[in-house]
Amino acid sequence: MPVPPLCLGFAETQFLSITAMVADAMTKVANVRLLGLEPTGSERILIRIAADAPADIQTALDIAEETAARLGSTVTTTLLANPDEAIPALNAGPLTFNKLYGGRDELRPADHQPNLKTTMKNSSEALGILETQGLTAILEATDAMLKAANVKLVGKEKIGAAYVTVIIRGDVAAVKAAIDAGQRAGAPLGKIIAAHVIARPHEDLAALLPG
Repeated sequence: MPVPPLCLGFAETQFLSITAMVADAMTKVANVRLLGLEPTGSERILIRIAADAPADIQTALDIAEETAARLGSTVTTTLLANPDEAIPALNAGPLTFNKLYGGRDELRPADHQPNLKTTMKNSSEALGILETQGLTAILEATDAMLKAANVKLVGKEKIGAAYVTVIIRGDVAAVKAAIDAGQRAGAPLGKIIAAHVIARPHEDLAALLPG
């Protein structure tokens, strides 16, 4: 008996900081697998998920819309219950970096974690995500975050249009304190797009991050 194809779901929202929050919520609410995040070169990013059943995809897409609305963002979603076999191949190529802005063209678990292992040292750790428009602001903010609390730097991602995100990890209280300090330090130098703390991030999301 042939194996039925995986159902696919797509949610396209704004900014990496908000996208990470939306993706985390999607993976926690439904039995779906986070395939990756795909920047468009502007502020919009596509979240790709897969599941065995369309109902699981739809549940995840519903929570994506709710979470994006709560964060003040827009989102476009679609469900492919029986995708053509060529669709997954669109994202099956090797890791590439965009020469224009220096960021990854896709964020996929296998790019940094060949065995799909999380970068998080402990499942109780939180992630802090601070996104600015402008490198000067993010550098000042990152320095402030690392000095303000006992947190570790996970890495930096660029998605184009001068949007830069820095990710930190640590216990929830430390991450909150660091993110607050980062916002204060970066605000005079550039536009703070978003700043969020994700307590106990889903391992699928953590596996997409640099490390």
